[in-house]
Amino acid sequence: MVNDKFYSRRILFIAITIAIILIYIARLFYLQILSDGYKERAENNAYYIKSIHPSRGVIYDRRGKLLVANRPAYDLMVTMNEARHKLDTTKLAEVIGMPREDLAAKLEQVKDRRRNRGYSPYTAQLLISQLEPEEVGRFQEQLYKFPGFHIQSRTVRQYDYHHAAHILGYLGEASPYDLERDSALVAGDYVGKSGIERFYDKALRGIKGREILLRDSRGRIKGRHNAGQDDTQPVNGQDLYLSIDSDLQALGEELMQGKRGAIVAIEPKTGEVLALVTSPTFDPALLAGKDKGEQHRLLEEVPGKPLFNRAIMGTYPPGSTFKPAQAGIFLAERVLMPQTPLSCVGGYPRLRGRPRCHPHAPSPALIYSLATSCNSYYCWGMHFLLDNRDRYPNIQEAFEAWKHHIVSLGFGYPTGIDLSGEKRGYIPNHKVYDKAYPNGWNSSTIISISIGQGEILSTPLQMANLAAIIAGRGSWRRPHVVQRLSGSPLDTVYTALRHSSVTAEQWEYVVQGMAMAVTSGTCRAANFAPGEIEVCGKTGTAENPHGKDHSAFIGFAPRQNPRIAIGVYVENGGFGARFGVPIGRVMMEHYLREGKLSETALAIAGEMKRTSISYYNGL
Repeated sequence: MVNDKFYSRRILFIAITIAIILIYIARLFYLQILSDGYKERAENNAYYIKSIHPSRGVIYDRRGKLLVANRPAYDLMVTMNEARHKLDTTKLAEVIGMPREDLAAKLEQVKDRRRNRGYSPYTAQLLISQLEPEEVGRFQEQLYKFPGFHIQSRTVRQYDYHHAAHILGYLGEASPYDLERDSALVAGDYVGKSGIERFYDKALRGIKGREILLRDSRGRIKGRHNAGQDDTQPVNGQDLYLSIDSDLQALGEELMQGKRGAIVAIEPKTGEVLALVTSPTFDPALLAGKDKGEQHRLLEEVPGKPLFNRAIMGTYPPGSTFKPAQAGIFLAERVLMPQTPLSCVGGYPRLRGRPRCHPHAPSPALIYSLATSCNSYYCWGMHFLLDNRDRYPNIQEAFEAWKHHIVSLGFGYPTGIDLSGEKRGYIPNHKVYDKAYPNGWNSSTIISISIGQGEILSTPLQMANLAAIIAGRGSWRRPHVVQRLSGSPLDTVYTALRHSSVTAEQWEYVVQGMAMAVTSGTCRAANFAPGEIEVCGKTGTAENPHGKDHSAFIGFAPRQNPRIAIGVYVENGGFGARFGVPIGRVMMEHYLREGKLSETALAIAGEMKRTSISYYNGL
């Protein structure tokens, strides 16, 4: 009879032995067949693969004016496996004009796999970027003393146009996240960090080429492998043609000097952004040199946050510029007819005159309400929409119907512009109010949203986009700053036509009201060419609980076949007519008259450029 105890032990011993053998076989198979490690070492002993950087695509404005070009730059590269023997760091530091301690720290950073996840001792790594030509010349004379080091040439950005920093963006070294996300990148490569440099980075970057060079046993280059037949040529990046009018952009930045806020101008038919101004701003050339890290740090400390793109990231209460959207919704929901007069007694009667209203005729209809910016009219409209149970069984459904319309007008979500970092603003849903008012709520509870206050937040881009939607009578295209790319068409997402939930016929009444606002209402100063170019507009004075009110304006021109729609927002600028209207007027006149401003417009522009707003305590 078999001894069960010893039999079990023998079987276990045999199983363990077989398992160990299988593990060794699997490991040998991996190292010799699957793993590229030994192959890489062998190839790196015999070959040196040199990357050839393509030229990054250049950037033009809508008229073909060159905005961003390239200039040559030189990087000091090191292959650590070759440089580790007999490296005289003191002599090298002296040659390149750097303290020895700094050089040693940089060499350690190159080998730090936590920072440099693409590190390999057999491939060239970036040590120092953007050397000056005289530094390169000095190093080349003594290059033979430092095996493993070489100079690599590439291009960096050169700015002949010193505006539109938030549109153009800037370049920086690829981060560990960039390296993980894109296998084509290696440590030391430059990628777009903001603006269109980031959004269109792959198109601008192109495709690197490579040269395969032969080395002898001492690592010296002996010639090209296979007579260069296995080399690949770089593919230069695509050029970008922006929709931006560079002269209009520069004018907008000048008009906003000494102020905080934004201007966005859009061509209604195409959705092309003609100007996207953020103030305060900065010269994009500051972040192009090798001291860009220090410059970036300094810009972060400047009051007003010039690195913050207010045009697409700033969220503000739109104030009365929201009323055209409300008018369109009330017509679409048929809670009001264009001729319906609604009472105003210096304010909303149902809430004892609050919110207050400017003096005007006591019972305005829709067109006159837009011209005079009557608060009471829009409070009545919200009451009829939300509180009438004959239309919707409960206020929750009524509110969601309202929100559906607002979202169709580009609010509550990012517009999808081809710039990174766009904010969505804020449009609440009924659940917000159900939670805030568990005992019930109605239109009077949230009446401030009827006039673009309360919880409503929008970006200047969304406000300008509303003007473009009205100009197009409800038809619009997604805003975009790139008009075309060389060698490929623009993404169809920017050319597809969209439609609001308000019909073209209903928008015509809103257009009439905005036209009357310019001819005889709250934004008469926008009427820059009476009888010649008919302008439509709407002012906004957005209440600010933290200080002086914000000045806002939206408009478009001409009334028929509009060519420009605009949104202006000036923080703490007071009434919309104080800053929003004059700035919007000058911008529209400049574009429509191809840079030829009237004497009145020149005077207004001069005043705007000279006028600054004092900001205290970060306001």
